[in-house]
Amino acid sequence: MRRVVVTGMGALTPIGNTLEEFLQGLQRGVSGANLITHFDASQFKTQFACEIKNFKPEDFIEVREVRRLDNFSIYAIVSSDEAIADAGLDPEKLDLDRVGVIWASGIGGMRSLEKEVEDFTLGNGTPRYNPFLIPKLIVDIVAGHISIKYGFRGVNYATVSACASASHAMINAFDTIRMGRNDIIVTGGSEAAVTKTGMGGFNAMKALSTRNDDYQTASRPFDLDRDGFVLGEGAGALVLEELEHARKRGARIYAEVVGGGATADAHHITAPHPQGLGAANVMRMAMADAKLNLNQLDYVNVHGTSTPLGDVAEVRAIQSVFGEHAYQLNISSTKSMTGHLLGAAGAVEAIASVLAIQGQFVPPTINHFTDDPELDAKLNLTFNEAQERKIDVVLSNTFGFGGHNASVVFKRFEG
Repeated sequence: MRRVVVTGMGALTPIGNTLEEFLQGLQRGVSGANLITHFDASQFKTQFACEIKNFKPEDFIEVREVRRLDNFSIYAIVSSDEAIADAGLDPEKLDLDRVGVIWASGIGGMRSLEKEVEDFTLGNGTPRYNPFLIPKLIVDIVAGHISIKYGFRGVNYATVSACASASHAMINAFDTIRMGRNDIIVTGGSEAAVTKTGMGGFNAMKALSTRNDDYQTASRPFDLDRDGFVLGEGAGALVLEELEHARKRGARIYAEVVGGGATADAHHITAPHPQGLGAANVMRMAMADAKLNLNQLDYVNVHGTSTPLGDVAEVRAIQSVFGEHAYQLNISSTKSMTGHLLGAAGAVEAIASVLAIQGQFVPPTINHFTDDPELDAKLNLTFNEAQERKIDVVLSNTFGFGGHNASVVFKRFEG
């Protein structure tokens, strides 16, 4: 099979609105949590989230077009524009039939649907819906927008698997290129679920932290006092490209994609398998697909949402797969900084993984105060500060409601 490399990236996150700003946020261990500004959250159990900051869509997209787009599409277009520019892609010099887009979102245009229902409820019963409602809310529309803007006529669709959505998109893009069906694929994920419906729904599930009095430290993966995840929003985009195609056009290569895995817990709609069975299986599958020995792994960017059950199950899975080598790994959750971007999480965390290889550093798990006795104290969970180390191989995990598991393996590029 053909080799696949990362030649461009773009990030729009709660800790940085560009790739460079995101890198700086990871290095400094910044918290992206703050009080919600998108709506009045004073009556909600959780009144904070990791929102995008200092962002005006009109700075990137024409005002007329902004009105026709949900925020999850806007975030996707902005991040993919950055990734395409970063990769130096010139549509006039590409075989556009072999350039595709595979995008992801867990929920899609939630705010657009929410607003139309509110307007209908407050009206006189006449169903006057925005003609752009359906295109604003459907998840696949982003792949369409990107392809139309750049003329990319290759593979084009969306993946939806809750919090594993973007990782599945990347795995599908990786497979499509290595099997020779396309040469370049723009892939990633976007989410804009910090809405009344999003916050209310996750509150009702008791999935969110309610630490309103200390919101900046509320995302506490692996901490004894973790009480749920912090909802985030944003997007991450990656340009995946066949190696020889990238070489011929003189592209910069960030890292190589070498493996991917996908499994199911087959256990519960929201709770992880208590022993991390599906998580263990997907990590083994991804490493086997990469044709790497388990002891070649350096760093695991974990799903690590800051939930009582999920964090323990994932660590158990890592120990069951890697055995004694688990003590040689760095493990960290960048969700401690960005919050949980749901369907976009895999893309943003993949970018963090590639930046770790580029910069030879491990982003920290911030907001750690108290050790959890259920977690092995000898593991290096990279608490509170970034750590420098030699990194050749990174495994990025994402797990979604419904028991969906996906892992992607990135490797330092060697010609």
